Amino acid sequence: MSRLPDFDVSALTPAQLRVYQTLLAGPRRSADGPLRAWLLSPEFADRAQSLGLICRFGSSLAPRLSELAILVVAAHWKSEFEWCGHSQIALAAGLPSSVIEAIRVGVAPTFGKPDEAAVYAFARELLLQRAVTEATFEAAVEHVGKVGVVDLTGILGYYTLIAMTIAVFDIPPPPGCLDAFSATS
Repeated sequence: MSRLPDFDVSALTPAQLRVYQTLLAGPRRSADGPLRAWLLSPEFADRAQSLGLICRFGSSLAPRLSELAILVVAAHWKSEFEWCGHSQIALAAGLPSSVIEAIRVGVAPTFGKPDEAAVYAFARELLLQRAVTEATFEAAVEHVGKVGVVDLTGILGYYTLIAMTIAVFDIPPPPGCLDAFSATS
């Protein structure tokens, strides 16, 4: 059960309403999930959603690679809400279904593209070891450039924030989502 209060647009403060309208007018067209939790703190919500716009829609990474990174975070945190939406976006962006499924069940995927392998290795290493080796860093730079490594690091951090918000506020996945991690717990 979600720890968020019932959502009532008419009860929003002017600052909350401004951020809410910004969210609805932007590319997300939604204030669901963690965004709704963030609205409790409108200044935080405004700044976090701005960072999210860069991470999700303004990254130098190809969508296939940014969605790969997001899925690694979602699987790491077993974040149903994140997984539900982004697994479909990743598929549409060209990430093979075999890679998506391997990440979901917690096994190392077999990659057909070296940039995907480099992004996956970087993401897993950073999430699990809280650091990246020189070899992993250099492979990421080779495939996505230094700007791409900055963007990749930002994506991993931002979607970790989302996963943490989902966990803290016990935000359920949208209706119709399958329980992606029940068999992999």
